Amino acid sequence: MGSRTEAVIEIGSTGIRALVANVSGEGGYEILERAGKPVALGRDVFTTSLVSRESTRECIAVLRGFRELLHTYGVEPASARVIATSALREAENRDAFVDRVAMRTGFRVDIIEAIEESHYMYLAVQRALGGDAKYFARTNSMIIEVGGGSTELMLLRRGRIVAAHSLRLGTVRIDEQSRAAMGASGYLMRFLADNVRTACDGLEEDLSLAGVRSFIVIGNDARFAAKVAGTEGRPDYSIIPRNDFLALVDRLKGFSVDGLVTEYRISYSDAEALIPGLVITALFLERTGAEELVVPRVSLRDGLLISMSGEAGGDIEAELHKQIVGSVVGLGRRFHFDEGHANHVAEHALFLFDRLKESHGMGRRERLLLESAAYLHDIGNFIRTSGHHRHSEYIVQNSEIFGLQRDELTIVANLVRYHRKAGPSPSHANYMSLPREDRAVVLKLSAILRVADALDRGHTQRLKLVELEMKEDHLVLQTDCQGDLSLERLSLAEKSDMFEDVFGLQVVLI
Repeated sequence: MGSRTEAVIEIGSTGIRALVANVSGEGGYEILERAGKPVALGRDVFTTSLVSRESTRECIAVLRGFRELLHTYGVEPASARVIATSALREAENRDAFVDRVAMRTGFRVDIIEAIEESHYMYLAVQRALGGDAKYFARTNSMIIEVGGGSTELMLLRRGRIVAAHSLRLGTVRIDEQSRAAMGASGYLMRFLADNVRTACDGLEEDLSLAGVRSFIVIGNDARFAAKVAGTEGRPDYSIIPRNDFLALVDRLKGFSVDGLVTEYRISYSDAEALIPGLVITALFLERTGAEELVVPRVSLRDGLLISMSGEAGGDIEAELHKQIVGSVVGLGRRFHFDEGHANHVAEHALFLFDRLKESHGMGRRERLLLESAAYLHDIGNFIRTSGHHRHSEYIVQNSEIFGLQRDELTIVANLVRYHRKAGPSPSHANYMSLPREDRAVVLKLSAILRVADALDRGHTQRLKLVELEMKEDHLVLQTDCQGDLSLERLSLAEKSDMFEDVFGLQVVLI
């Protein structure tokens, strides 16, 4: 496969930024062009909840300019990936904005969820760290990005994600609140300290922050700090000693916005966000045990490009799968699930999925969704055992799982709903909200999950599937159990009806 040119555009709270790259057939890429223009979307949305007419016109003008830039590289607007983050997520008139942009520029804007931002952020950081990622995986870590409208955080315990959070704490949002308080510097610092302290207290439930040794920061503010006070680490990241960073932040607090522009020759919009962004970073850093900051020279757009290019294959794809499953298990533990049973059901479900490929015709994405549902099917017991399948659906639908987008979470929520009792019905709104193709996926995966769950009816993990054989109208499951299988056969008789309806095979256990 030859190389191709791809383009990604991010509509953020403070500006619109584009990236054009040459993507090779092996999934690697080379940046051809980076471009950006400041646009004050965040100031509109965080004060009025609306994108103003003026800002909409300004965005369209910027995007038209980017359209001409992309034309020089042979990329049409319909082929570019355009995403929007926190400002448009919160805008009440976002649908009108997206429609107007599409009509006037040809760009289709996708407003992504915060958890999807974390996904792309993780991919970008992994690429920047390269082989050194294994070193950072030996310690507890925090990955943080302070944006205009929100602060995105990921906590990792020895390389495994235990939590991903999006905090309503951004430089533009803070600046607007500070202006409302007449711009008092003392108020701003107290406000930031109080908000970060509250956020950190909540994070302690996921991971002890004092035990965090690797502090990884991405974003314009961090890259500025790395240029001023950092040391070169590797080609794609820099290192800033903890004390040097804190000293820089203290020194910058004495500058006005005009002073920052004059002293460091940065744009006015960057200067406005600089001090709040670095102060937030410093406050989080002080709660950790990290002795240095790691600043990768990447952005959300790099992560998006990696996802598009297919570079998340091989080792990165395997690592990403581990992180998603780790996030799923973390959610289960938060609701005190039966981890032994969940592991056993997941093992059975994947065994069936892998050996029935010719019958179900599904791929890697559906396998991951089945695995996630297998781990989470019983978490509704935390609320109440009776009707726990519906409680499980509610918990999953209203949670965030790293690496899974909202439509994928909806599929997982449906799967846990249908692991027992009645199957899908036209009266079930959550099921009917799915596209037809995804409803077919729910039917197939629910049928497999029911069989996998039935094989551990007593939650004892006493048998393991070792082989299966497909006959004309039967699926014969062979186990390693030498004892009485009456309980499991009874459970299969109750729960394998959907499997027989979907696949046309009666399940037999030997």
